[in-house]
Amino acid sequence: MGWFFSPLWSPRSKARSRRFGDGMRSDQVEAWLDDHSDFTRAYFLRRMYWAITHLAPLAPPASPFLPVGLFLPSVLALPTCPSLLNLCILLLQRLQPVDRDEGCPWMMELLRGGLSWMGSVVELCQGAVLHAGELLAAEGSCLSLVKKGCGGRSTLEEVIAPTALGCLSEGNICSRAHLELLRGIMGCVLATGSPMNLKDTSEDPRFDSDEDQPSGFKIRTVLSVPIKNHRGEVVGVVVMINKRSFGDGSVSVFTSMDEKVLSNHMDEHHSFEVLLSKMAATIMPFTHAQYCTIFIPSEQTSISFSRVIHLECEELGSTCQIYRRERDISDIDPSYALRTLVTMETLNMSESCQGSVKSLICCPVRNERSENVIAVCQLMNKRSRDLDDMEAFNKYDERLLEDLAVYCGLALQYAQAVQITEERRASIEVTQEVLAYHITAAEQEIQALQEATVPSAESLHILDFHFSDFGLPEDLTTQATIRMFLDLNLVQEFNMDYKSLCQWVLTVRRGYRNNVPYHNWNHALSTAQSMFAMLMTIFSRLEILALMIATLNHDLDHRGVSNSYIERSQQPLAQLYGHSSLENHHYNLCLFILNNTGSQILSGLCKEDHRTVLHMIKRAILATDLTVYMERRSEFFSLAKKTIHSPHRSMLMTASDLSAITKPWPEQKRIASLVAMEFFAQGDKEKEEFKIKPIDIMNRENSTRLPYMQVEYIDEICYPLYKVLFDTCSPLLNGCKKNRENWLHLAEEAVEDNSENSSSVTLETHKNNKEETQPEE
Repeated sequence: MGWFFSPLWSPRSKARSRRFGDGMRSDQVEAWLDDHSDFTRAYFLRRMYWAITHLAPLAPPASPFLPVGLFLPSVLALPTCPSLLNLCILLLQRLQPVDRDEGCPWMMELLRGGLSWMGSVVELCQGAVLHAGELLAAEGSCLSLVKKGCGGRSTLEEVIAPTALGCLSEGNICSRAHLELLRGIMGCVLATGSPMNLKDTSEDPRFDSDEDQPSGFKIRTVLSVPIKNHRGEVVGVVVMINKRSFGDGSVSVFTSMDEKVLSNHMDEHHSFEVLLSKMAATIMPFTHAQYCTIFIPSEQTSISFSRVIHLECEELGSTCQIYRRERDISDIDPSYALRTLVTMETLNMSESCQGSVKSLICCPVRNERSENVIAVCQLMNKRSRDLDDMEAFNKYDERLLEDLAVYCGLALQYAQAVQITEERRASIEVTQEVLAYHITAAEQEIQALQEATVPSAESLHILDFHFSDFGLPEDLTTQATIRMFLDLNLVQEFNMDYKSLCQWVLTVRRGYRNNVPYHNWNHALSTAQSMFAMLMTIFSRLEILALMIATLNHDLDHRGVSNSYIERSQQPLAQLYGHSSLENHHYNLCLFILNNTGSQILSGLCKEDHRTVLHMIKRAILATDLTVYMERRSEFFSLAKKTIHSPHRSMLMTASDLSAITKPWPEQKRIASLVAMEFFAQGDKEKEEFKIKPIDIMNRENSTRLPYMQVEYIDEICYPLYKVLFDTCSPLLNGCKKNRENWLHLAEEAVEDNSENSSSVTLETHKNNKEETQPEE
């Protein structure tokens, strides 16, 4: 649509207001051609194809539509008449193809698929930039899109690297100095929101004009414009490099018209009323219609209209002026449009009234997918050639209106999609505002933690692998978290604001649900404490920061159910993420809190460190999905033996997450009871909602087999992991062994009480192999 309303092709542009044959009329020929539109269409497609192919050497390579502007003086010399010239231009302007030689290939391909096929963002950008580059006769182009970072900072992310167009070789065409210049220009365009047109880069102090590529490529001229959405926000920047010369040795520069054309390509129209008005204004001069009205049906009822877009055409000699009139629906006769709305067919009629003819065409606008009528286009009162009377619309006019209806339908569907997106965006912003308010700690809480004297790590016992938060007052749990960050020197090294750290810790605590038995704030603190006790000097400072943040946030807003339950119950989380739904949700909520005003503890990091930390946090949190861990365990174990660093972070996250199995026996029994309570509650839901038998660990009927299931859990998951990480966390391995013995003893007692011979054989096997790990995968 940006191309459709480019200034080059405006119905009122100077080039198109010129008509060959002014003062020479061929009414009979024109009338015959209008009445035989099929022949006329085919004939002038052939004639225009001849004109383009024979006159092409007169201009540089460009878009198939570019010759309309460049060749117009030559085309005017062809033996034709005013209406035929209009038809020639219109046939080239229209996007819907009849054969391969008509229309812009990129736009035709894009619109042929309609809204059902738009490709990826990158593919769409590549097509648009290539098309615009050819239209402007540029030698190269590039495009970057805006990315919002932490704290709302906007940065440019390269989508299309500086790439040659047309006659130049494909691929990257820029040296490092070239790239610095282009980045500087795009940064200025992003900051100002205004285009930048450099007609001679050698005069720009940011660029060393003597440094060329090995191929001799040199940036001479640059045109850069912002890409804006309908709210006027800059969402990207596009750059055109070097206007092609015409072969006479002179250096061509990008003109103000190039700037307008490129901006028109990149801007999004602010309202669909404006879009439809421009589309209607394009067709009116060619049909000689006095009025064009677009009726929008009411959403409440299908037999009335809620809005109208009404345009009037005033003839001014050989040109015309289009006015958009604000009209009340009651002022316009909707009867013919209603008939079209009901019949869903084009209506073409004329009637005589007191010696004059009233002519009218109504055409339905359909939804591309549902085929429902979503609007009605109406042309009224076709002016005759002597301008003193009206005449009937012919089949050529009818076809033009039907073509207009296709694009009106696309515009309306686009407008509806934008409206839905805007409503959802607004809803999300409101939700985030409410969430931020309720999840953020009260100012009194923040001040109390900020002013509190934080106990030492020794007095809090957070250096001990046997640390237990059971019975620890709530205020001490947050102070213990602060102590870990202080003792790891993270506050000082990463320039954290102490009040922000306090607010962040309290907000993270509020992010956990109190009604979840196990996956709550206490579990988060325990996981973080295990990581704190394990961290060694082999980790970089950024890794330590990322791992501590990840452990505290790794189960944020846990619902007390597993990923499989969320997927089976088709909850929104499953629809949003598809896999590792809970872990992705934990990470995104972690990001939300890190970006929340007053909790931005990473604001002191440079851009690169910030990106690195977030990437490590995400990988660490996603690593706590046990399904993913089991799938990749053999790979982790193999890499651990080679002391490759990256997998250690994921394995330590899992080791910390499972560390409850290593706690002193009374604590381990208490935690196991909480886990069983959570698992059995999910099993009860599965029985009730899905009418299925839950897996053993979630089946309440197996509650008496809890000791045996704990032994199985240790042997299959925990013991192999802690054995591989023995050098890092030997106390956890020893604690795991002791608890295995305790659970095995309880299981044996249960076997003796219930005389379950089959189970006793299995338990004996476990007992004999208690010092062995599972076979390595």
